[in-house]
Amino acid sequence: QVQLVESGGGLVQAGDSLRLSCAGSGRAFSTYAMGWFRQAPGKEREFVASIPWNGDSTYYVDSVKGRFTISRDNAKNTVYLQMNSLKPEDTAVYYCAARRGLIIVAGGWVDYWGQGTQVTVFS
Repeated sequence: QVQLVESGGGLVQAGDSLRLSCAGSGRAFSTYAMGWFRQAPGKEREFVASIPWNGDSTYYVDSVKGRFTISRDNAKNTVYLQMNSLKPEDTAVYYCAARRGLIIVAGGWVDYWGQGTQVTVFS
């Protein structure tokens, strides 16, 4: 069992940066693949980024490549999403996700979800 708590969202101007954190707890947290999804009003939840349990690779949706960076610190049971050069279209509730398995992918299974943190970007 894993519990996930996101933090770090906020209201920022286009071009600014934010860093989201996802603090996890539970047995074998470090063995889970982790990821971030987001959901904008009126839209379906969208895959953003993911990282496997050993942190040796990262995956991103095309729209955030070069701007967002996912990382994890297993010693702290924490996953991060560094978001740079934010755009209004990045506005959404961002959710942390955990999955037993190699990696989280778009449309794939997720075992645990966080409550979400709001990111709002204005121009």
